[in-house]
Amino acid sequence: MPRIPLTWLAEHVELPAGLTAEQLAVDLVRVGLEEEAIHAAAVTGPLVVGEVVELSPEPQKNGKTINWCRVDVGPEHNEPAVEGRSQPRGIVCGAHNFVVGDRVVVALPGAVLPGPFPIASRKTYGHVSDGMICSARELGLGEDHAGIIVLSELGLDAPVGTDARDLLGLGEEVLEINVTPDRGYCFSMRGVAREYGLSTGAAFTDHGLPSGDERPAGGGFAVEIDDAAPIHGVPGADRFVAQVVRGVRANDPSPAWMQRRLQQAGMRPISLAVDVTNYVMLDLGQPLHAYDLAHLAEPIVVRRANPGERIRTLDDVDRALDPEDLLITDSPDGVRGARPIGLAAVMGGGDTEVSATTTDLLVEAAHFDPITVARTARRHKLPSEAAKRFERGADPQLPPVAVARAVALLVEHGGGVAGPLTDVDRRVPVASFELALDLPTRLVGLPFSADEVRATLRSIGCEVADAGADAITVTPPSWRPDLVAGVDLVEEVARLRGYDAIPSTLPVAPAGTGLTDGQRARRSIARALAEAGLVEVLSYPFVGTDQLDALHLPADDARRRAVRLVNPLSDEQPYLRTNLLVTLLDTARRNVSRGESDVAIFELGLVTRPEPGAPVAPRLPGGVRPSDEELAAIDAAVPPQPRRVAGVLAGLREPAGWWGPGRRVDHSDAIAAALLVAEVVGVELVVSADADHAPWHPGRCARLSTADGTLAGHAGELHPNVVTALGLPARAAAFELDLDVVLAAASPEPVQAVPVSTFPVNKEDVALVVPSEVPAADVLDAVRVGAAGSPVGDVVEEVRLFDVYTGPQVGEDHKSLAFALRLRAADRTLTAQEAAAVRESIVAEAHRRFGASLRA
Repeated sequence: MPRIPLTWLAEHVELPAGLTAEQLAVDLVRVGLEEEAIHAAAVTGPLVVGEVVELSPEPQKNGKTINWCRVDVGPEHNEPAVEGRSQPRGIVCGAHNFVVGDRVVVALPGAVLPGPFPIASRKTYGHVSDGMICSARELGLGEDHAGIIVLSELGLDAPVGTDARDLLGLGEEVLEINVTPDRGYCFSMRGVAREYGLSTGAAFTDHGLPSGDERPAGGGFAVEIDDAAPIHGVPGADRFVAQVVRGVRANDPSPAWMQRRLQQAGMRPISLAVDVTNYVMLDLGQPLHAYDLAHLAEPIVVRRANPGERIRTLDDVDRALDPEDLLITDSPDGVRGARPIGLAAVMGGGDTEVSATTTDLLVEAAHFDPITVARTARRHKLPSEAAKRFERGADPQLPPVAVARAVALLVEHGGGVAGPLTDVDRRVPVASFELALDLPTRLVGLPFSADEVRATLRSIGCEVADAGADAITVTPPSWRPDLVAGVDLVEEVARLRGYDAIPSTLPVAPAGTGLTDGQRARRSIARALAEAGLVEVLSYPFVGTDQLDALHLPADDARRRAVRLVNPLSDEQPYLRTNLLVTLLDTARRNVSRGESDVAIFELGLVTRPEPGAPVAPRLPGGVRPSDEELAAIDAAVPPQPRRVAGVLAGLREPAGWWGPGRRVDHSDAIAAALLVAEVVGVELVVSADADHAPWHPGRCARLSTADGTLAGHAGELHPNVVTALGLPARAAAFELDLDVVLAAASPEPVQAVPVSTFPVNKEDVALVVPSEVPAADVLDAVRVGAAGSPVGDVVEEVRLFDVYTGPQVGEDHKSLAFALRLRAADRTLTAQEAAAVRESIVAEAHRRFGASLRA
């Protein structure tokens, strides 16, 4: 985010005396530039100019020599006068690069330097040091801490006692603002100053306008733009300006004022050549680059990368290039455009980097296509300051102005001679379009007069001409590539006339709409599970192979075939989940690891299930609407994303208390939760045993299917190896259902109410002995079918399994399943004979299916 020092901003726009960073933030927010932060002054408290009047070297026992100094810091700050004479302060200093008579920067007791480092009087080396003589590093002005700042060496002069914070720019607050993507011109002092002028009416001076002296004079460094096949219909570069500067001290430090401004803006000073290009970029908004001319070969060629081409960038990383990457290349050994020397608008190459021996420079400023720059920066993960400005749209009018400014600064502070200018200009005129004068009023809801609309658009730099009685023709300024249609201009009118003037009117909700059937069903499911004691959670849908391994999924399991993200949030979780349990179990594991040993959670969400042999999505150009065929191809490549509901239960299902020890979770709790989901939407699921389906226990896993046999999900106890791998309590259980399948099985007809019988209920218990391998669910189904087929008719209200017994009384390899029946007729009280007939029908059906017998 841009940082705005007020003194720097004042070079572009007239600022009132006493303006604070807080008030500047208030003024800028009126035109849409929001405050991000206000950075306090680098130094607080007394920091003054002092003159060394005495200096006595004193060798120490540790071999170090310190200087005991007397420093005149002015009558206001010196020690109390003795016999009418001002007494300089005594200060101990370990540096030796100053002499008597030098004027230095002194931090007095009470000052706080960057760090923070408070200054106080303290006894050291046998003296009381009443302050500190400061180096550049101690003041946050640079990395040099070995030498004291001598003001004369910086070209500065001020009377003794002068506030050094103002002299060095250390007492200034800096405003950091947030810039929206459509207003890239505000990544510069020029752009922010323009907006401040629009907000307050202050006089703005545009330093980004061509002066007429930037025209090429011939004989400049040869440059060619070769982008005959633009990637998305727009050339990668339409302007390239370059100028040679010879005999410059490129590696000298930049002047102190420039270093301070760069630091205030959040940049580290490096050398004159680098600092000048950064300074001009921050000032005008035009990125620049300086090349070591001794390592360049004419001509420079701007072109796309060739397949397999590579470049070593300034960060000393060897990068593989993509054919979409736009390159700056030169021509060593006469081979035109053979060597890449930079990723256009992103980062320069290491081969032409300015070094300690550089004396001749080529300064370059260009205008590049925003889409090309954005894609290259993201492809190579290089979010540079230059890319940040180009991808938001730089001003194509600025390159010659910026080069001229940079060259002038290099010559002024580094010597040298400027050579001729090269300007390869292939710009096309900015497109004009018409605007109906009543459109701002119609869209915003405020009455804007035609004169107000014209004046507002001219104030932001637009050229406005009448196009009839009710319309105007508008040509946007070069620095506003975001203005391409009438609605963009309407936004500008609303912004500059004041968002606060727009009334807040809530739209009336249209009648007859509401939740869809699917939305109502999902809410009902979530409500039912929450009422059953489960807590709804939301997990990230990103997973890694280690999470799938923890579920012990087979190598050929379809759930291991996942979509990999190109740019994942975490390299450890690059895949989209293929089932809901994988992320839900991770949530359960995290809760258990933090002491929540009794867990009952659920989640509704989407999973991604790619199909083998699915087509690959086409790679589309940017900036144009895809065709219907391309959209269809994209849609065909999108993998299915079914909606699932899953739950995990662990620890105690019923807590311990005075009523008893509590009850641990088992597989039946997970099955019951899954059946509750189906019951809410009116679907009856068939429960059957599933021998082996990870991550469930082979002997305690239920397969849940619809009436037509379609698999809806699984529920039961988790495999012990999975429980151990995740650190969950023993016998943890889980379920997962495909909600799309369950909802598809629901009847579209409304549920019919059943009359409530007023006759008493008849309770019967039936205990059936069956072979051990017979699933209880199958026996339950036989009980229901037998009861419904009894001579009495279907009088069963409820059937519930309440006991399972194995032991010598029922014989080896057998078990007893006891069912509680609730019988009730709608028109009469059932007799004992009718209840017995129902029981006999049940026993007969169970015997027919499984050879069951009634337990004695």
